[in-house]
Amino acid sequence: MNIKALFSKAGLAVIAVATVLAVAAISALPSLRIDLTEDNLYSLSDGTRSIVTNLQAPLELMFFYSESATEDIPQIRTYGTRVQELLNEIVLASNGRLRLNVIDPEPFSEDEDLATEFGIQAVPVTQGGQAIYFGLVVAQEESAIQNPALGRAAETMPLIRPDQEQFLEYEFMKLISKVNNPDLQVVGLLTELDIDGGFDPVAGQATQQWMIMDIIRQLYAVQRVDIAATEIDEEIDILMIVHPQGLSEQMLYAIDQFVMRGGKTMVFLDPNADSMVSRTQQGNLIPAGMSSELPRLLESWGIDFPSDKVLTDNELALRVSMGQGQRPIAHLGMLGVQRNFLTQNDIVTSRLETINMSSPGVIRQAEGASTRFEPLMVSSTDSMLMDAALLEDVTDPSILFDEFVSEGINHTIAARISGVVETAFPDGRPVIEVEATDEEAATPEEESSDTEVAEEELVTEHLSNSNGEVNILVFADTDLLGDRMWVQVGQFMGQRIPRPFSNNGDMVINALDNLSGGADLSSIRSRGTYSRPFIRVMQLQREADDRLRVEEGELLDRLAEAEAALAELNQDENGELIGQVTPEIQAEVDRFNGLMLETRRSLRDVQYQLTEDIEQLGANLKLVNTALIPVLLSLLALLLSYLRAQRRKSARA
Repeated sequence: MNIKALFSKAGLAVIAVATVLAVAAISALPSLRIDLTEDNLYSLSDGTRSIVTNLQAPLELMFFYSESATEDIPQIRTYGTRVQELLNEIVLASNGRLRLNVIDPEPFSEDEDLATEFGIQAVPVTQGGQAIYFGLVVAQEESAIQNPALGRAAETMPLIRPDQEQFLEYEFMKLISKVNNPDLQVVGLLTELDIDGGFDPVAGQATQQWMIMDIIRQLYAVQRVDIAATEIDEEIDILMIVHPQGLSEQMLYAIDQFVMRGGKTMVFLDPNADSMVSRTQQGNLIPAGMSSELPRLLESWGIDFPSDKVLTDNELALRVSMGQGQRPIAHLGMLGVQRNFLTQNDIVTSRLETINMSSPGVIRQAEGASTRFEPLMVSSTDSMLMDAALLEDVTDPSILFDEFVSEGINHTIAARISGVVETAFPDGRPVIEVEATDEEAATPEEESSDTEVAEEELVTEHLSNSNGEVNILVFADTDLLGDRMWVQVGQFMGQRIPRPFSNNGDMVINALDNLSGGADLSSIRSRGTYSRPFIRVMQLQREADDRLRVEEGELLDRLAEAEAALAELNQDENGELIGQVTPEIQAEVDRFNGLMLETRRSLRDVQYQLTEDIEQLGANLKLVNTALIPVLLSLLALLLSYLRAQRRKSARA
């Protein structure tokens, strides 16, 4: 191409027109994105796209962010930029159903009043520094409100914390889903335990519901499910099954079809429910045995639950008090599951610190299961399955150590089950048996007629396969719901005040929040982290710390030995102190001082070597970034030039 022609008036005009057309083409394709980050940090989940494109009415996102007050806080400004970019991506995917309004609440302004109205408060980020606003409100657009007297439906996230970054997409979509469907979700509670309150015949008075139900009722509508029923009410959104025992075939079928229709389910199983013991002490009748059972259903969901085995764990064992004045001892069957045994990339267990459990069981993926089995909580490898009967009669936890032999494997205590499942009742609804009294013995024809009438009352479409993917959360312990495992309950002006000492309640609410959002919300993955740890640097620091600890330990040992030698030299034969410094004592003091100086010099050398290693690593990285990449590009250009020259020679030949 002629260079002069390119920079002529006509050439420049062509370039200008091409540039305008290119910009117009790019503007016409705003949703076109290429995300090359390792964790797809800038890509939305399919669940998010499905939610925002199916909103019932337009919604407004109000991002309250004190941009002007964070000019001198680069970390907050960078985080604020990433949050705003994520919100923009969500708005862009909604095809006009969402509108983003970024608000900087200046002091004493109407915007600040608006933030306060929605429950967003300014928080200080540095000691003595200016407080900033950093929250999100999702609300109905005023133009979409049919009855202004009812006000705008809105959900608020008062503070968008940096430690939430991995789950921001999920948290934002949870707010949007709640505003889109403002009615309270209904939790159906199916259990025979006194979790929802009961009656103590010994005390002659009613017992209060467990604190977990107090908290659930603040966020959801709770509806009891009669275990003698034959259907699950259609109004129930989430079915919460706690310690199922002796359920009829009709109830098992009702649960099966609830799951087939896409109903969200949370199941708490237990091989040895401690709460059953308290019911026995109160004089209530309980089914034989203390273990849960859910025949047919667990198999169809791809779950194996050994109901006669209790998990014991030496590493996670809680220490229990055996009485006043006695030393607490470890109980292998009472576990405190710590953060590193809780799945951190699932919203149900993320950011939790401790889950306390008593005589839990384990669940496994059944052989040949077609469902996905994703553990949420696991044991340590220093664990063992014991017979449940052994723990039922344990009065002295120390005897469990006599039976304990570590199996060296992790056991799953809780898991998420998902996927398409087949019904546990391939032949349809079980036949209802109609019993006749002795006075009115029914003829075969009448029995057949009564059965047909009963079946007609229950005619519903039988589903052989689930409508899409199911979402089931299974926990192998029911005692984690009991107050004694996670909360102390106080009283203040007639109100029950919870004082949690573990995260059991948080986990249950996380699970309900996750299930209440539907399949789309449940499918939203946790986002990757934007900050990249320097793994090699961290490894160098760990190695240096190990060396420092070893040499520091040796130094302390040497110092202790030297101090003992000095003390011995400073005493006469009768053990009395010598009032003067002898040559032997002075020599030992000099040796002690020299030893201390030498060891401290060694510690400084270790720290200096760590700094040298890190700086050398940084220099190598700079070399790769500044020299190696240009060299590779130059070699690539030379290779292309060589290949082009070879093609020309071939063409001439």
